[in-house]
Amino acid sequence: MDTLTFQKTNKSGQAGTASAKKIKKVAVLGSGLMGTGIACHFANIGLEVVMLDIVPFDLKEEEKKDKAARNRIVDASMKAALKSKLIPLYDKKFASRITTGNFDDDFEQISDCDWVIEVVIERLDIKKQIFEKVDKYRKEGSYITSNTSGIPIHMMIDGRSDDFKKNFCGTHFFNPPRFMRLLEVIPTPETDPAMVDFFMHYGDLYLGKQTVLCKDTPAFIANRVGVYAMAKIYQLTQELDMSIEEVDKVTGPAIGRPNTGTFRLGDLVGHDTAVKVIKGIKENCPNDEQAPAFEIPKYLDFLLENKFLGNKTKKGFYEKTRQKDEKGRTIINALNLNTLEYAPSQRVSLDSVTKAKQIEDLTKRVQHMFGAEDKGGELVRRSLLGLFAYVSNRIPEISDNTYSIDDALRAGFAWKMGPFEYWDAVGVEKGIEMAEAQGEKIADWVKEMVKAGNTTFYKLEEGVRKFYCKEDKTYKALPGGADFIVLDNQRDKAPVYKNSEVVLHDIGDGVLCLEFVSKMNTLGEGVLKGMNEAIRIAEEEGWKGLVIGNNAEHFSYGANLMMIGMFAYQQEFDELNMAVNMFQQTTMRCRYSSIPVVAATQGRVLGGGCETIMHCDAVAAAAESYIGLVEVGVGLIPGGGGTKEFALRLSDSFYDGDVQIPKLIEACKTIAMASVATSADQAFSLGYLDRMKDHVVVNTGRNIAAAKKKVLELADNYTQPAPRKDITVLGRTGLGALYTFTNEILLGQYGSEHDVHIAKKVAWVLCGGDLTGIQKVSEQYLLDIEREAFLSLCGEKKTLERIQHMLQKNKPLRN
Repeated sequence: MDTLTFQKTNKSGQAGTASAKKIKKVAVLGSGLMGTGIACHFANIGLEVVMLDIVPFDLKEEEKKDKAARNRIVDASMKAALKSKLIPLYDKKFASRITTGNFDDDFEQISDCDWVIEVVIERLDIKKQIFEKVDKYRKEGSYITSNTSGIPIHMMIDGRSDDFKKNFCGTHFFNPPRFMRLLEVIPTPETDPAMVDFFMHYGDLYLGKQTVLCKDTPAFIANRVGVYAMAKIYQLTQELDMSIEEVDKVTGPAIGRPNTGTFRLGDLVGHDTAVKVIKGIKENCPNDEQAPAFEIPKYLDFLLENKFLGNKTKKGFYEKTRQKDEKGRTIINALNLNTLEYAPSQRVSLDSVTKAKQIEDLTKRVQHMFGAEDKGGELVRRSLLGLFAYVSNRIPEISDNTYSIDDALRAGFAWKMGPFEYWDAVGVEKGIEMAEAQGEKIADWVKEMVKAGNTTFYKLEEGVRKFYCKEDKTYKALPGGADFIVLDNQRDKAPVYKNSEVVLHDIGDGVLCLEFVSKMNTLGEGVLKGMNEAIRIAEEEGWKGLVIGNNAEHFSYGANLMMIGMFAYQQEFDELNMAVNMFQQTTMRCRYSSIPVVAATQGRVLGGGCETIMHCDAVAAAAESYIGLVEVGVGLIPGGGGTKEFALRLSDSFYDGDVQIPKLIEACKTIAMASVATSADQAFSLGYLDRMKDHVVVNTGRNIAAAKKKVLELADNYTQPAPRKDITVLGRTGLGALYTFTNEILLGQYGSEHDVHIAKKVAWVLCGGDLTGIQKVSEQYLLDIEREAFLSLCGEKKTLERIQHMLQKNKPLRN
């Protein structure tokens, strides 16, 4: 089942007027970084896309009638997108869904589009010119939106037709559109409410976004609050005499924010862009009580004057040089904010950050950083207290509720907690007291809330997360909560089963969900025992089925390499054989249980995690699932049934008269080169997902709910499968071809001699070993030779070196 079909299936089950509108074709006006990214994301979900941009101003006379020359800008943008490191397409072949053109020759192509989105330069006069043409060529009833990040939406509709006005609003994507989950929807007073409902629904279900309804105020929600937070930290950095390296360590994962921290984030965003937003807020919000925080510091003026704009100019707060240190590592320079000179960046040594690394629970980590006594703690404390005051006073200016602000900051700035969630973490009463002592002004409604005995902005009741409603002065369930399964909301219930590495939840309707809670969700003894126990409980106690899934950033990094390495170094081959056999039998248990087992994936799904999902009855894979068998990187082959499964799927793909060898080589190449799919869609092409049973869920937050739905579909007429004994393998015929292929790896310098040695082990299993010809074998036969190959590699010096290097450096060694 492809992505679009699955989405339509989901959508048909939704109630309300929003589902009546269908989007088949979209026009994207503007092909800059955002325009191209938005166009590509539309293509990702199966839409037909027309992307237009201006005709170049510098055409020579002979080029003025040349279509390729006239489309040079839009075509160059598309070409650059396909070459970018963060490719905006789930699969490059989806580029065929995008047609390019220019405003002069092709504007009439918008006439059959259901949605027209403007993504041109941030100038109101130019946007209004574009919308005048849109009004002329669009079909009646089509939706028109602007991706502006700050121009008031209502100012764009002057002079437009009534039908245009009621079908117009802002839809603000964040960069890069494929990866950033926020979509702000900003209506005008004349926008049809049905249109607003549609985009709130469509953005969630079809585009995979966290949709947030915004008021038409400067910078909307995410940038208004996020840029304030950044500007406040810029201000505090100099007040506390901290280096940019120190600040980035303090304002990164230590408080649940991205690795970029604050100053690297500025480099990523671009300082010209950031200053434009800061100035826009300062100019357009004269009554903002935090106006001093939006003053542009001298060091930012220095960067702008020298055109050191960040990553796009390869120099900003940081500068990547061509020099190497004594260990061969690239030297990164950092800007000294006092001298405005660059020097090699320094390692940060702050007690607060060092201790924070040892605290896994985010709430406890934030509490630690907030209370720390060093300058890192003071920065966190003062910045968060300012943030608490700021967001309290933005209600009802930018939003009528807390959750929209929190959703916007989590999805738009990749914070793990929104501002009000941070406040809950440190204590609302404590936050009020400390903020006011710091000279901040907390909004009256928060103090009234606390006075009435309501001491948190959110609370959990019987598995339902509720927010404090300012208007009703009571707690209400978060909207849309029933469509998502959030396992943290199950914490107040007793689990069905639990050990140190898994928790088994009752997620309703007779379905269980097994959550991994080991470090990095690795699959060790506790997880394997938990999987077997979860299936046993489901079978023996009358449950309809099992979902294997979690809400972590990554589904699983694979098997517990430390355990494997320990056995291998000590040459405990009996123990290692038992461990690998247990892993194989556990994945086979997923395949051959008497109840349906469905996996819900997101993020990295590597090694043993990939092997696990390949053996489930189905997979509800978030579009941003990065799936792969990567064992070659540590000198091994997939030993938990993954190599066997590739042989089985290869056998099932054969047909009478089929040319089998090219398929065999592709399967071997995928494993031997440790290929990792950069999206769930690409995982189908690489063979990790199966189009006959697996499907893509564009919104990551919906994957467990989708997996549960699949369990219920399968449960009605589920028949326990029988182990396979009919797998066609090619024996020596296949081995000859694969050994030739592996030698080409060495000759082409795509791998080392040890890589080739491992690839030959993969080939051995895929072909069923040294069989005289094509034969049919059983799964257990393939598992046995897979395990034998795995164990033999564990005894080799170069494999042990790879395992040690990975454990010490967290990087693969190619020796």
